[in-house]
Amino acid sequence: MSLGAGPPRRALVSVYDKDGVVDLAQRLVALGWEIISSGGTAAALADTGIPVTPVEQVTGTPEMLDGRVKTLHPAIHGALLADLSNPGHVGDLAERSIAPIGLVVCNLYPFSFHPSAELIDIGGVAMVRAAAKNHERVGVVVQPDDYGAVLEELEADGALSDATRRRLARAAYAHTSAYDAKIADWLTDAEGAELPPTVSLTLERQEVLRYGENPHQTGARYRIAGQPSWWDRVAQLQGKAMSYLNVLDADAAWRLAHSLGDAPAAVVVKHANPCGAAVAGDIAAAYQRAYECDPVSAFGGIVAVNRPVTAAMAGAMADVFTEVLVASGYEEAALSLLSKKKNLRVLRAPPPESVDLEVRTLGGAALVQTPDTLAGDRSTWQVVTERVPSAEQWADLELAWRVAARVGSNGIVLAKDGQAVGIAAGQQNRRDAGRIAADKAAGRAAAGACASDAFFPFRDGLDAAAEAGCAAVIQPGGSVRDHEVIDAANEHGLAMVFTGERHFRH
Repeated sequence: MSLGAGPPRRALVSVYDKDGVVDLAQRLVALGWEIISSGGTAAALADTGIPVTPVEQVTGTPEMLDGRVKTLHPAIHGALLADLSNPGHVGDLAERSIAPIGLVVCNLYPFSFHPSAELIDIGGVAMVRAAAKNHERVGVVVQPDDYGAVLEELEADGALSDATRRRLARAAYAHTSAYDAKIADWLTDAEGAELPPTVSLTLERQEVLRYGENPHQTGARYRIAGQPSWWDRVAQLQGKAMSYLNVLDADAAWRLAHSLGDAPAAVVVKHANPCGAAVAGDIAAAYQRAYECDPVSAFGGIVAVNRPVTAAMAGAMADVFTEVLVASGYEEAALSLLSKKKNLRVLRAPPPESVDLEVRTLGGAALVQTPDTLAGDRSTWQVVTERVPSAEQWADLELAWRVAARVGSNGIVLAKDGQAVGIAAGQQNRRDAGRIAADKAAGRAAAGACASDAFFPFRDGLDAAAEAGCAAVIQPGGSVRDHEVIDAANEHGLAMVFTGERHFRH
């Protein structure tokens, strides 16, 4: 058998996602390549007049078991795995009349979207791994996004470079690894395990960031392979490239803005903690009230709103230095005003997705937990004082509680009339957090609400809320001194609600 001077010009094309495959095959044929294909891919190519050699013609064996076995044959895998610099391999091919394959184009059944045993790909994974193993001689393409670059290189140079084949092989193994991980997760889910015995994470780099947490660090945003993220559909409409902290804070702000209810809501985040949050009748008023919570901390902050940005809101932001603005949409007049702020990063984004598990690395180890979610209603909350909150105070208690759940512990949030007026985050003791929140409120919490992310271990935290003028307090309860704190609330004439649910955040 003669192998010729150049690489073999036979391509095995078998794809579930047929986006771009017809153009790919047409251009390969124009370069003199033979196309081998099977099933739906072969039919799709043949329907457009592209000459296709059916897989069963290569193997001499028709597909069987409803298509479960098509390409699992020595005529295919020998053609993929042969080392053409090895005389013994060449002899084996010649003895069996097998012609080598130089390119595999294959993407797998969409198991992630429709998990079932029938969508566990066997032949595709085997072909991809075989081609990737033999990447010194075989190119393997698993993503339609790579078709263009591969074709351009073949058209320009007649062959793929060593570097390209190596890059494609790495992508192929990452692809099959993520695919297997999804199957393992599916089998674990069937067992009903909340925290599975293994967690497989394959991360795909999506964006190289301007820098990491500090300018001397490099950083990038990745996504979990096969798992959608709201970041995948973000459109940056203006501004510099995002940094690590821009992404971290924007994510925190966007998720909090979507947790504050149905009314127009705005959030300002700084260093992963909200420094302003408010609801109002329109989004411009909500933003203004969120900014007024703590204008000093809002300098250089990240803003997220749960409504399209209006010209009125953009005008209210005109004199405020803001790093990032996230919204679902923008009025044209708003974009015109925002364009004057050249350093402002403007993001248009879909709603954030929910997550099943949260993972935090610890060097070579990791902590994994289920996400901290807020109860959808207050049916389990308990009024534990003589005084009962008014309707207005209930609304402020709920706002303060939702914000406190996203504040670093120890956290205290004071709110009045739909506006957070004092936020203290990340303190080593709850008493200091209460004092800081009261100082920031500067009297604006009078007749308002106080939320604590965890119980008050002593009455001094409750006393601080009373000194700030609060009329109602919300906290998890559960301290051995709950009775002392309840007594203090009654002494001050405060209403107090126990939620039975702590929201530490580190």
